[in-house]
Amino acid sequence: MIPIICVVGASNSGKTTFLEKLIPELSRRGYRVGTVKHDVHGFEMDKEGKDTWKHRQAGAQTVAISSPSMIASIRCVSGEMSLEELVGRYFWQEDILITEGYKRSHFPKIEIFRSVVEPEPVCGPHDNLAAIVTDDDVQSDAPRFGLDQADKVAEFIEDRYLKERKKHRALVQVDGKRLPMNNFVRGIFTSGIVGMLSSLRGWERPKKIDIQIIVEED
Repeated sequence: MIPIICVVGASNSGKTTFLEKLIPELSRRGYRVGTVKHDVHGFEMDKEGKDTWKHRQAGAQTVAISSPSMIASIRCVSGEMSLEELVGRYFWQEDILITEGYKRSHFPKIEIFRSVVEPEPVCGPHDNLAAIVTDDDVQSDAPRFGLDQADKVAEFIEDRYLKERKKHRALVQVDGKRLPMNNFVRGIFTSGIVGMLSSLRGWERPKKIDIQIIVEED
């Protein structure tokens, strides 16, 4: 499964503002970033009167809108999906998932802390705090970065969670479901495929290889 990092903090601490700086820093390093915003109160993305809104009001369980450059869908669910399930269903091609929220999850967390908003950090000793981003004088055993150091936080994330993934990127799907591979298996798989293809006439080392195998039943 791809690395999941949760950016947490009190309301109005600046989580979204910091993510707007962090995401481009990771993208510039060549990583494909996915994000999830956690909303415990529910949300409404569709606009009343739009065609997709009318489809949903008519009883459609899942509504999607598609264009040549973008696709969006809204699906009704009976309960909240776990982050693991969200990754498995929707983040097949990303290198990392960064969430805004999910402070109660077990995944590594980067807390945005400002004492003018909250007197103490929301993460305690047992909350898997990976780093804290603050300009305040706060004691923490986790690495500390300033609010204007998104580049340093991106470097920290890369060193701790992403360096091995950058060496070998491989995505295998079986009937639309992504198969998990650890770094060792991914390295062997990638090296084997590239090695076999490189022996074929017309081979020129590409940036991306797409292979589709159709397994027919007897």
